[in-house]
Amino acid sequence: MTRMPTYYISHGGGPWPWIPDMRKAFAKLETSLAAMPGQLPEPPKAILMVSGHWEAKNVQVMHSAKPPMVYDYYGFPAHTYDIVYPAPGAPDLAEKTADLLRDAGIPVGLNDTQGYDHGAFVPAYAMYPKAKVPMYQVSMLANYDPAKHFAIGRALAPLRDEGVLILGSGLSYHNLRAFGPGAKVPSTQFDSWLNKVLALPPAEREAALMDWEKAPSARVAHAREDHLVPLFVALGAAAEGKPTRTYHEENIFGGVTASSWRFD
Repeated sequence: MTRMPTYYISHGGGPWPWIPDMRKAFAKLETSLAAMPGQLPEPPKAILMVSGHWEAKNVQVMHSAKPPMVYDYYGFPAHTYDIVYPAPGAPDLAEKTADLLRDAGIPVGLNDTQGYDHGAFVPAYAMYPKAKVPMYQVSMLANYDPAKHFAIGRALAPLRDEGVLILGSGLSYHNLRAFGPGAKVPSTQFDSWLNKVLALPPAEREAALMDWEKAPSARVAHAREDHLVPLFVALGAAAEGKPTRTYHEENIFGGVTASSWRFD
């Protein structure tokens, strides 16, 4: 098999593909996500999703053959709480994933009850609406430690050679209290910094991201870094990977600049 790239994607807001007005607003994001399958060297054996919406004290790996749904959003139309994305799980790959993490000295557990959160099923639906590609999730650590998440990514890297597509799903700007026009300057500053840093040689790139809080508007862009941490995993798994920005948009959410990247 050909080695898969990894991605860090901005996944938009809530269950947007199932709400016509929101879907229209996220048309450019949807186009970028729908284009991803065509950017791959071959169809993936499975998607491994690290979502900004699942964290745990120790790393957890989704192990169910038929993962349920997690409607981890609030105030949306009633029909969005009946969404089903019926992609099969990947229990065999989950077990191999857990073994790789253990071999790297990372405490890990298999989770038979966790379902797909919207950071996973929303972009997966835009990519593969027929839900035929198996998908499973690996949790973040609740401490958000950059070094530990780079290490998680490095441990997962061998899966790329087995046809597993590793996706870090978050948002390059995520501050629920600072959306709208006030987000324009800080999101632009942070997005610009991130784009420059990702183009650095791998060692310099990792060092800069380990110290991300010193970036312009860092703590405005990520008051909590849950939506940034998936980037560290995607990059850890990408090793020497070169970045390509696959999505960039200004003035979403009333003023936010956001981006996504592929690492080859």
